[in-house]
Amino acid sequence: MAKADALRAPGRVAFEWRSRPRRSSALIGNARLIAGPAYGKLLAAEPVLRRLIPSLIILFLIVVACLRFLSMMSWHDDIERNAKTILTLSAGELAKAGAAAPATDPQELLEDAVRQGSLNADHILAVTDRDFKVLAVSPKSTRWQGQALDSVISGGQPLFLFGERAGVLDVRVGDAEWYAAVDLRPDGKGAAAVLVPQEAVFLEWRKAVSLNVTLFVLTAGVLLIVLYAYFCQVTRAKSADRILGDSLQRIDMALVRGRCGLWDWDMVRGKMYWSRSMYDMLGYEPCETMLSFGEVDEIIHPEDGNLFELAERIVAREIDQIDQVFRMRHANGQWVWMRARAQVMDPDAPEIQLIGIAVDVTEQRHLVLRSEAADLRLRTAIENINESFVLWDTSERLVMCNSKFQHDNGLSDRSVMPGTPRTEIEERMLALASERRLANANGPNGGITIERQLGDGRWLQVNELKTRDGGTVSVGSDITQIKQHQDKLMDSERRLMATIHDLSLARRAEEERTRELVELNRKYIREKDRAEAANQAKSEFLANMSHELRTPLNAIIGFSELMEQALFGPLGSGRYEEYATDINSSGKYLLGVINDILDMSKIEAGQFSIEREQIDLGPLISETVRVVSLQAAQKAITVETRIADSLSLVADRRAIKQIVINLLSNAVKFTGQGGHIVVKARNASGALTLTIEDNGCGIPKTALGKLGRPFEQVQNQFSKNHTGSGLGLAISRSLAELHGGALKIRSTEGAGTIVSVRIPLRKAPQPVRAAA
Repeated sequence: MAKADALRAPGRVAFEWRSRPRRSSALIGNARLIAGPAYGKLLAAEPVLRRLIPSLIILFLIVVACLRFLSMMSWHDDIERNAKTILTLSAGELAKAGAAAPATDPQELLEDAVRQGSLNADHILAVTDRDFKVLAVSPKSTRWQGQALDSVISGGQPLFLFGERAGVLDVRVGDAEWYAAVDLRPDGKGAAAVLVPQEAVFLEWRKAVSLNVTLFVLTAGVLLIVLYAYFCQVTRAKSADRILGDSLQRIDMALVRGRCGLWDWDMVRGKMYWSRSMYDMLGYEPCETMLSFGEVDEIIHPEDGNLFELAERIVAREIDQIDQVFRMRHANGQWVWMRARAQVMDPDAPEIQLIGIAVDVTEQRHLVLRSEAADLRLRTAIENINESFVLWDTSERLVMCNSKFQHDNGLSDRSVMPGTPRTEIEERMLALASERRLANANGPNGGITIERQLGDGRWLQVNELKTRDGGTVSVGSDITQIKQHQDKLMDSERRLMATIHDLSLARRAEEERTRELVELNRKYIREKDRAEAANQAKSEFLANMSHELRTPLNAIIGFSELMEQALFGPLGSGRYEEYATDINSSGKYLLGVINDILDMSKIEAGQFSIEREQIDLGPLISETVRVVSLQAAQKAITVETRIADSLSLVADRRAIKQIVINLLSNAVKFTGQGGHIVVKARNASGALTLTIEDNGCGIPKTALGKLGRPFEQVQNQFSKNHTGSGLGLAISRSLAELHGGALKIRSTEGAGTIVSVRIPLRKAPQPVRAAA
């Protein structure tokens, strides 16, 4: 217990697990334990070093640059000082030589000075007179001979005034910078001058500077590249560390959430490494030291195995893997069921090392125990029920059954061994007297119901249902008594059904007679209403027609009596011609009214027949417009037609003409002075639609329902003064319906009326007779 308690000692430092390569996990774990503090210091110092490295590199480059700059400037000063010294000495020697040998040719003097001195080809030596006119110059290619030296050199006046006391001055010869030294002869008869271009003096120095700058730039570039590579590597390392940290965190979280832990067993050293999740599962505080066999063996339940025996078997190479379930003591004293799986990393290695995983299976273990208890209770309950019970798996093999099933089917214990195929068990069952499958009220998904009669006369009802896993469960109930009662009930039911059948026939006959009487009464009431409505309509029509019929008849009779009595003289006078005209118009009017009544009567009686033929609609409409044009002209009404020349239909010419004349006559009759009528026709949806639109007085909405009914007229303040039978719309509607079409009216009182006739198109003429 002391060692077990040591697992949760508060003084130990928490050990953080890290992912390691599989084949060297223990070695890396030990190395981290040993080198942990130094590694931590290194990690702590790493950010400071990363910040110092760029500064150190830049400081190094600055120091190198400064040192080289100082060195080159010092060299520059040395070169300048040496050049001036040489110029001063050369000018003095040349002046002294000229004074010592005044008769010597100046050019020879210069050549001797060049040969004897330390001057190079870039130096120019000149000998002048007292007016500083060049007497000789070396080299001769300079071509200064005969020129005044002060005109060649600019910026050198102190030299011509003070000579060697002026020292070496910076002068300009042309556009170039030169060093010049002048020394006056002791006898005052001339001077010697030595010059050299500054570019020639510092030529080597400039080359060295260029070389040094190039080397410095290359060195700085290499260092900057190295610095960039370093930072790139650091960035990648930080990214890798971050990814590694995230991965380790996810792995730790997955292990904790999954209630499992990793462990590494070093068999040679007798040490075991646990992951943090392993400590968390057992409730101990993590520690950074590896655990010994004894510490782990102390918390393993003694009844579940010995860790030392298991280690001896592994060392003896008897086994190379572990898969074992055992209990381990939790920090709170409870036992936790663990399932450990491990594998030897390298069976051929001299040092044996196992790595594996341990999973907390406490809940699964308790669930298995509860499942076993529930299974035992279920088996006991199934065994004690009065019905036979059998369960088959998805392969139709026996899972379990009770003794009632064995007794009903005559099966022994050996015949009902779990796993036996269903076909074999059914072959061993007792023969059945009969078997019948019943329809299930719940449909195909409700299972199968079978009635079986056993050999001893008993009846069983077997219900088979499918389980969720695809198996089959069968429950057989003894229904012998039910079947016996059912036979008695069926006999009583047959007798009762015969009586009910007789009563049903009598009742059905009575109901049939009642329905017939009700139907006859309904037809009688409907026909009575229709007759009364028709009688009322005809009475109203005759009342309206009395004036229409009497007026022309009175005119005919009156005028004819006047002509017969010759009250105004002989019959040949002009006044009798007017009477004859009135008689003729009254007769024609009376004939039109009678014709409308007869046509309507024929249509109602079903005696009006139509003969279909191909009709060009344009000429037909033009003809009908000419018929009503005289009436329209009397009221200054314009009639406009919008009909294509190619429009045609198969219909009765006389009926179509009568429809158009009736509708146009109504439009002219109810359109005021100076009105406008439009006649349009078009093909649409397999039918011809003829539309007549006027801007007349219009029809009230309450009267639209009566329009088109036989023997009914609509009277208002606009139409009551117009004569006529009022059957024009009814006849037109009936003729349109005889063609299979329809007539529709839209009107606004005071604005006008639109009447549309729709006649279906047909390809061939077919005689049609109105049905009675």
